[in-house]
Amino acid sequence: MGELEDVQIPALVAWSLTAAFALLAVPSLVRLVRLDSLSTTPDIRQQDLAELLMVLAMLAMVSPLGGPIPAAGWQAILVLTAGWFFVAALRGRRCCAVHHLVSAAAMLYMITAMPHRGDHGPWLVMTESSAKLAWPVLALAAIGYFAVDSVRAGIIGARWARTESLRDHRAVRQVCRALMGAGMAYLLVTGL
Repeated sequence: MGELEDVQIPALVAWSLTAAFALLAVPSLVRLVRLDSLSTTPDIRQQDLAELLMVLAMLAMVSPLGGPIPAAGWQAILVLTAGWFFVAALRGRRCCAVHHLVSAAAMLYMITAMPHRGDHGPWLVMTESSAKLAWPVLALAAIGYFAVDSVRAGIIGARWARTESLRDHRAVRQVCRALMGAGMAYLLVTGL
C-alpha cells in the first residue's frame, strides 16, 4: 500500500463529532447509574450498556487524540457485543437486539477494514488516514441501513417527544439512535 495522505476527517469535523458523541453518551450513562435501576428490565440495561459501548467506540474512532484502547481491544469488545445480541436475537428478544447486533458488526467492520498506519501502532486513529475501507459493498449496505434507521428513529423520537413524558426516556433513546445512526453513516461514507 502506498503512502497515505494526511487527513480524512477534517479536524473541525472530528472535534465536532467528538463533542456530539460525548453528549450522546450522557443519556445511556444516566440511565445506567440511576438509583431506580432495579425497576428496569435486564433487556433495557443491556441496551443502555450497548449504546454506551457504541458511543465510546465512535468517540475512539473520531477523536483527533486517538482512542485509549488499541484497535484489537475494540475488536474484542465489539465481537462480544455482537455475539451477545446475536444470541439475544435468536432467543426471540425484541428488534433492538438486531439493531445492536448490526451496529456492533458495522463498528467491527469499520475498525477491521480500516487500514492502520504503522506510526500509530495499535491505536485507533481514523482522523489521520485517508485510506479507504476494504470491502466497500459492506460499507454501502451499512450506510443504507443506518440512513433508513436514522430517519425512522428520528421520526419516532419526534412523535414520542410530543406525546410522552420525558421520564419515559423512549423519545430520548430514539433521538440518540437517530443521531448515532447518522454518525455511523457519515463515518462509513468517509471511508469509501
